[in-house]
Amino acid sequence: MDIQTLRQWIAQRDTYSFLETVDVQSGSRTVLQKFDHVIEAPNWTRDGQFLVYNSRGRIYTFSLVSGAIREVDSGFAIDCNNDHVLSPDSSQVAVSHFTYKDATSRIYLLPLAGGQPQLVTEKGPSYLHGWSPDGLRLAYCAERDGQYDIYTISVQGGQETRLTNSPGLDDGPEYSPDGRHIWFNSTRTGLMQVWRMETDGSHPTHMVREEANCWFPHVSPDGTQVVYIAYAKGDVAPGDHPANKNVEIRLIPAAGGPSRTVVKLFGGQGTMNVNSWSPDSRTLAFVSYHLKA
Repeated sequence: MDIQTLRQWIAQRDTYSFLETVDVQSGSRTVLQKFDHVIEAPNWTRDGQFLVYNSRGRIYTFSLVSGAIREVDSGFAIDCNNDHVLSPDSSQVAVSHFTYKDATSRIYLLPLAGGQPQLVTEKGPSYLHGWSPDGLRLAYCAERDGQYDIYTISVQGGQETRLTNSPGLDDGPEYSPDGRHIWFNSTRTGLMQVWRMETDGSHPTHMVREEANCWFPHVSPDGTQVVYIAYAKGDVAPGDHPANKNVEIRLIPAAGGPSRTVVKLFGGQGTMNVNSWSPDSRTLAFVSYHLKA
């Protein structure tokens, strides 16, 4: 565990977590479960029956049918953070785990049913955000030589490919469902904003231009919509995405256009770090927080 994550967990030790869903058309919210500790970053399985989230270093599944919670056997990977992604068929989960040898995040693969993790990124820190729709590559944010940029790598590991090399922070890379683009967020223009590029890193396009700091774009399974977390300008530094802030989940057409607010909540870090769209592209899963009295 790195010091930033340790401080985050300490700051949230007196926090309730609410696992929720919201209908992106109506804005109707449903609380699925209240927790007396911090949970983060739900993924939705392809069959629509489970959510996958992290808490206190472990990975869990939540049944949308029964409400049952199961810890995923992740072997030695018991310091997982909120950067985890499911394979296109939901048979595997890729996790970002803080390795003990240097307390740095690296990416590992393991069966969602449980099993021993397989190392993908030899170098750290590496924070996972995307899995290509053909199942062959992962996209992640990594710090190399003091700069955070976006990289891809084969799911089998090996040589990583650097896609960005701009001043400031590039983060949150996620493949579009058609495999043509990678969406990401970047501070290259000052505020944190949402961008899109070709999967080889070419043709970066500024997709969201707002007076806000916008994080973690997530593309709907049908490829038509993108949601992201927005912090008010001046509430946070552009390169920071802390917890326990008033934030908004906003939505834009994937082709570009003005945004609209889907939901306002108390959250931020941990709310929606990874793609949490339902398979039918209608509903989002997310986590909101409440400080204990």
